Amino acid sequence: RTHWSVQLHQPHNPQPQRWSSVQRFLILPQQASPPLLPKVYRLFLSPNQPQQLTNALGIEPPTMPILSLSAKPLSRLPAKQGRVRNLASSSRIRITMLNQQDRQGNETGRPLYLGIDFGTSGARYALIDKQGAIHAEGKRTYPAAVGQTTNWASSWREALFQLLGDIPPVHRSSISSISIDGTSSTTLIIDRNNGELLAGPFLYNESFPDALPMVSSIAPANHTVCSGSSTLCKLVSWWNKNCSNGSNDSAILMHQSDWLLWLLHGEYGVCDYNNTLKVGYDPEIGSYPSWLMSQPYSHMLPSSVRAPGVPIGPIKEDVRSQYGFSNDCVVCTGTTDSIAAFLAARTTDAGKAVTSLGSTLAIKLVSRVRVEDARFGVYSHRLDDQWLVGGASNSGGVVLRQLFSDDQLVTLSKDIDPSSPSPLDYYPLPKSGERFPVSDPDMEPRLEPRPDSDAEYLHGILESMARIEVIN
Repeated sequence: RTHWSVQLHQPHNPQPQRWSSVQRFLILPQQASPPLLPKVYRLFLSPNQPQQLTNALGIEPPTMPILSLSAKPLSRLPAKQGRVRNLASSSRIRITMLNQQDRQGNETGRPLYLGIDFGTSGARYALIDKQGAIHAEGKRTYPAAVGQTTNWASSWREALFQLLGDIPPVHRSSISSISIDGTSSTTLIIDRNNGELLAGPFLYNESFPDALPMVSSIAPANHTVCSGSSTLCKLVSWWNKNCSNGSNDSAILMHQSDWLLWLLHGEYGVCDYNNTLKVGYDPEIGSYPSWLMSQPYSHMLPSSVRAPGVPIGPIKEDVRSQYGFSNDCVVCTGTTDSIAAFLAARTTDAGKAVTSLGSTLAIKLVSRVRVEDARFGVYSHRLDDQWLVGGASNSGGVVLRQLFSDDQLVTLSKDIDPSSPSPLDYYPLPKSGERFPVSDPDMEPRLEPRPDSDAEYLHGILESMARIEVIN
């Protein structure tokens, strides 16, 4: 087995041939390095490739099919903010070859891919093959709080390793790669010298208005970080309280998925450009802006920001041996939970939107134009050469759990007539504070008046959530 990671920065061939069977994977100019081209092209050609293509490339068709392949065009720089950019002027191709051979160990002998989702109330995993078929899945709720507080980091760690142990042993040696998504803007401060938790976790919906004036003074107007719940506000708030008398050189910032992945690979400073958006990383230029790098806490930022889903490194030996993973199993960069939900919906057409109703209400819409305005909680994530525009409301399933049990929700729903509008007008929030469609840390929940009928009450809450979705 060979692990290939080839990245080429070349202009488009002015008149590329239209071979549809190859074009979706790569377009490489003929003037590129002759020794490299045959090796790269051979990775993508199947034995039944048209003879005209292999003749034109000057290579012979491969004699064996590619059995495991993860490859797609690396996002050319997305459209500029406020206008659509002609994407035919440049090309960056990322090729990631995780394996060239099938592994034994499951009923099909095919490599499998493990994805783990860490939401607000629990974690779940899915084990899929290259075609997306699910071979195993499971979930764990976070351990109950002790006293009045929850040790979130300990709960996440415990859930992670419980899920790894839940994977059927017959599949474990066939797992080719592992990735994890986490809630956006959930932040931890870690000591890089020993891996100990210095502060946090600061959860996705926690607001730090004390840091907002300082952040607003350095960032562009209405930037994504100019929200009290942004990762940068959490970092600045911690810095002001703990490092006012001097720098803490060993302290680093990690997002939830960064930290969980770090438990598996052990390399500090690695993150993806989806999670780093709310700390100020600019996915359009592919770096942190100068106004952020000039700050005294800039050394705490993730030093290696990569695309989501690309290899970081092998799984740690102690984890590998404990759970029976293959020597070739790699850990890949993650993303946010709402982006993972969007990707699971399998839509990439501009104008298409996906709503994820979990503990919160998140909306993502594919756009050719980048849109950001912190006043309304709107921001744009990079999705290859397009943008995912959206935001997340604090309204959602967590409100329902505060008011009803699962059995009540099932029973009461049967008594609701969805064709009859509810006269009740609520703004269902679990506590003070809203992020989207308006960023207001002081917004209060509106859940009154409560009618005598619980079914009518639930009806009004559900319709009120739907109105928030419509506004968004």
